[in-house]
Amino acid sequence: MKVYVLWHVHTLEDDNGEHDDEKLIGIYSTKENAETAIEEHKDLEGFRDCPPECFEIDEYEVDRSAWTEGFTTVRYGK
Repeated sequence: MKVYVLWHVHTLEDDNGEHDDEKLIGIYSTKENAETAIEEHKDLEGFRDCPPECFEIDEYEVDRSAWTEGFTTVRYGK
């Protein structure tokens, strides 16, 4: 079974440089439902100030690990 995760991601710039501001909008049973959610959110405050490309839909398989490698921590600020 697949699910579709809808994110809103845009770049913020502050005294520490640029970093992504990520918001999890929701998890949907179909890609079409995720696309409908984009339509419902794109004119809301904050979202309407960003380009449409800030909405991202990722497809995941349920009960399967999506992260199969290690990671590196990036620290912002001092």
